[in-house]
Amino acid sequence: MRTALVLAFLAATSAAARTPDGLADAQAARALLGPDVWARVVRIDNAGERGLERRSGYARDVYGLVFELSGILWFYCDTDGTQSLSLRRGTLAADKADPGPLFRALSGRFGAWAWVDVQPGSFRRGPLPNGCLVECLGLLARRIAAGGDVASPRLLSYYVDTPSGPLGHTVLLFADRGGLAVVEPDRPDRVVRVPASESADARSISRFVRGGNVSAARILGLDDFARPRRPARWASLGGASGPAS
Repeated sequence: MRTALVLAFLAATSAAARTPDGLADAQAARALLGPDVWARVVRIDNAGERGLERRSGYARDVYGLVFELSGILWFYCDTDGTQSLSLRRGTLAADKADPGPLFRALSGRFGAWAWVDVQPGSFRRGPLPNGCLVECLGLLARRIAAGGDVASPRLLSYYVDTPSGPLGHTVLLFADRGGLAVVEPDRPDRVVRVPASESADARSISRFVRGGNVSAARILGLDDFARPRRPARWASLGGASGPAS
């Protein structure tokens, strides 16, 4: 069983179907995160019997994206979305150097793996399958680059029980001059205001956003993701002895 760290930050997945080429989706996810984030596309050998591959949902060759966020590694693939990869905190350097045991913790059928070089412009366009968490990070990066007001950015993931198992969804949560705001990754230009009466905790916000009950909800802070992307406060002028106004 994976540790409480992994379960606490399991990212949302949806019922979207896996695309034929997971490599293109992994490359697109890498492009969305931008150059400020440590991220590598990976190919993993799904060494299980072929009869099990269909039931697991994974292809024979699994392509995904490993990236750093909030002090741990995460894993995105088009089959089941994004989930935390690191098994514990404080091991980031070791996890980057050898993520093989972490892949095997995701699936006992995962075997050999290799990093994949990303070719510029080689990725697919359009929404990522099961990619709401990564899409939210890309949305945040674009809003910051445009000088938008996005104080205390966070990811809000909520889960709903269904007959086929729990399904989840992730949205971007932040504060601006209008108060607490939510943006859906597939509707980036639509900002939803959360009333103060609904902003007490993750489940309250989630029920408001979804318009119904949720079985669980999690919030993950993104200050470390947002900090390197903040527009510079001062302009650098050659020969200046101090900050420019």
